Parts: sequence; structure tokens; C-alpha cells
Amino acid sequence: MQNLKHFIQDFSHLFFPHICIGCGTDIIGQAALLCFHCINRLPVTNFNYETGNQVEKLFYGRLPVIHAGSYCYFSKDSLVQRILHQLKYRGNKELGFFIGRMMGDWLMQSRRFDDIDALVPLPLYASREKRRGYNQAAILCDGIASSIKIPVLSNAVTRVSATETQTHKNRIERWHNMEGRFRLQNSEALKNKHVLLVDDVITTGATLEACGQELIMAANTQVSILTFAYTV
Repeated sequence: MQNLKHFIQDFSHLFFPHICIGCGTDIIGQAALLCFHCINRLPVTNFNYETGNQVEKLFYGRLPVIHAGSYCYFSKDSLVQRILHQLKYRGNKELGFFIGRMMGDWLMQSRRFDDIDALVPLPLYASREKRRGYNQAAILCDGIASSIKIPVLSNAVTRVSATETQTHKNRIERWHNMEGRFRLQNSEALKNKHVLLVDDVITTGATLEACGQELIMAANTQVSILTFAYTV
């Protein structure tokens, strides 16, 4: 029976190859989306251990975050950029969940995020989410939640208007571009909770700041922040 199982797996692999998204090798576990080599070459930060890391410093004087961090450093033409492209533009939700689980395991290596009560994905504007078919931050949250076993509050806050691209704006312009873009939807769900606001990548932090400011309007709510990637 075991030999038959292996034969079926080998046969199906000929027609539906299971390959690493990072390097294309087919030497990869059935449940994995990245091979061992690519996982090991991810530029993982130590921000889960470091108080006052670069992400936390972005919010000094702007938003009273309890903790903040990013799982990986981002650079152009890198594996991290390839993962983000797959997640945001290629519909690869399975990869987002896989990365989210890795982020959750990374959080648990440290004690700094142990008192988080719930996860909040940074919301997309409704029309953009409809076009994409999903919110990549929510997919990451589902993966994180499967690892650290806390709930995801997907409807706690909404994005009430679309925004033009932030790419060529400076920090002040980005902040003004995001002002008033978010609205509390369910303050009772947030009341007395320490929530972890999650997104895929952070640059200046303007979008996360605007959303975080809305979250802390709920009674006795504390906010921490986590992204997959941090732009160096």
C-alpha cells in the first residue's frame, strides 16, 4: 500500500510538478511552497527580539505602538520581492498562508508578542479587494493565526476611500494621502484588546499609522504592528 501511494505521488508529479516558488527546484516537501535552501536564504530580521528596532522607530511620536517588527528585509530583484509579487499580483493565496505560518512561528520565538489578543489585517478599499479577489494582509493573518492560535478581526476597521499610489511621495505627502482613509467598523470587538495590525510590506509606515490611529479610538485598545517585509 505504501509503495502504491509513492507510485501515485511520483506519477502525478510528472503532470502536476510541485516546485519551489523561489528557485524552481522540485526537491521540495509536499506541504511546502519554498525549498529548504530558499527558506534559509530569506533575509530574516531579529526585530521580534529587538526593542527599538527600525520598524518601531518609524512610529516614534506618530503612533503609540506597543511593539512592531517585520519578518524580512526587502530589496529589489530579491526572493522577498518575488514572494510579494506572487502574493499581490499572481493570486497565490496558498503562498501567503505559508508565509503567514512562518511569521507566526517567528513571533513565538520571542516573548514580546505573547499578550496579543487578536490580529487585524490592514484593509483594502472594497473595489480593489474585489478586483484582486482577496486581501493579502488577511491571508497573512490566517497563516499567522494558524500558528499562534488567536482570532482574526477582519471587519474591525474599513478603508472608506481609495488612494492614489504612494510610490513617488515623500513621508509627509504619504501621511496626507492616507489621512481619513480608515473608519472603525466594530469598536466593541476591539475594546480592551491588544491587537496586532498586519500588512505585507512597510516603507514609511504612513498607511499603517493612519489605520492604527483609527484602531486606538476604540476604548482601551493597544496596537502592535507586523509586516512580512521591511524596505531597507
